[in-house]
Amino acid sequence: MDDVTTFEQHRSLLFAIAYRMLGRVAEAEDMVQETFLRWQRRAEQEVQSAKAWLTTSLTRLCIDQLRSARRQREQYVGLWLPEPLIEPGDDDPARAAELADSLTNAFLLLVETLSPVERAVFLLREVFDYDFAEVSRIVGKSEVNCRKLAARARERLTARRPRFRADGAQAEKLVTGFLQACEEGDSAGLLALLADDAAIYSDGGGKVAAARRPVLGAEKVAKFFINVRRLVEARVHVRFATINAEPGVLVFVNDKLEQSMTFELSDGRIRAVYVVRNPDKLKHLARQHEI
Repeated sequence: MDDVTTFEQHRSLLFAIAYRMLGRVAEAEDMVQETFLRWQRRAEQEVQSAKAWLTTSLTRLCIDQLRSARRQREQYVGLWLPEPLIEPGDDDPARAAELADSLTNAFLLLVETLSPVERAVFLLREVFDYDFAEVSRIVGKSEVNCRKLAARARERLTARRPRFRADGAQAEKLVTGFLQACEEGDSAGLLALLADDAAIYSDGGGKVAAARRPVLGAEKVAKFFINVRRLVEARVHVRFATINAEPGVLVFVNDKLEQSMTFELSDGRIRAVYVVRNPDKLKHLARQHEI
C-alpha cells in the first residue's frame, strides 16, 4: 500500500481530532495537511503503526498551534464560538452518531477551557477511546500524569448538564416555529418555544455586529431576535442544515451568507442559539453552500 493511500485511510480521524482540538475548520485542515507533508518526509524505520505515527504527529501539531494562538484567543473581540461544521463525513454512521455529542457547541466551548495538553488527553481518551498507554506516547507524558490530567478535565466538564436530542421531525418543527415567530414578530409564540433559561451566544469577531455578551433569559432572547429581524429590510433566505451535530440554519441576505444559527434543544424547547457571524468563520460554508 502506498503512502498516500495509507494516509487517506486515516484522514477523517485526523480531521476529527484536529477540529475538536482547535474548533476551526481551516486550522484543522492545515494541521492535517502538515501531518501529510511530514508523513511523506518520514524515515521508513520510524513507523511501526501508521495510525499511531499520524495521530501523534497531528496531536502535537495541534498542541503547538493552540499554544501559539493563545494570545490571539485571549484578544478575540466578543464571544468566541467554534467554526460551524456541517455534516462531517464518516464512513461509519454508527461511529459518527457516537461522536456527535463531542461536536456540539456546548461541548467544544467546555473543551476550550482546558489547557492544550489537557485537551489532547481528554479528547483522545474520552472521545476517541485511546488507552492511557497510547495517550502517554502521543502527548509525551507519563501514564500516571495522563490519568491525572484526564480525571481533572473530566471533573471540570461534568458540570455540563445533560442535553435532550430531539428527533429530526421534532427539531425541524421547533426551528421552523422559531423562524416563523421571528418573521411575524410573535413574542408570545417565541416564548412558547424557548426554555426559561434560554440564551444567545453570538460571534462576530469584532468584524460585524454581534452581541458581545450572552443574552440570557427567554424574554430577552425573544426581544433580541424580534428586534434584529425588524431591522433587516433586505431579502432573507434560510437553508436548513445539521450544524455541529445539531439542528441549524444558514441565513442568506441578498444571496450572501450572513450567519449560521445552531439550536441546542432541551425537553422539547430551545435552550440556546449559537450565532456565528464572523465572516472569516463562514468562508468555507459560503463556498460549499452558494445560492
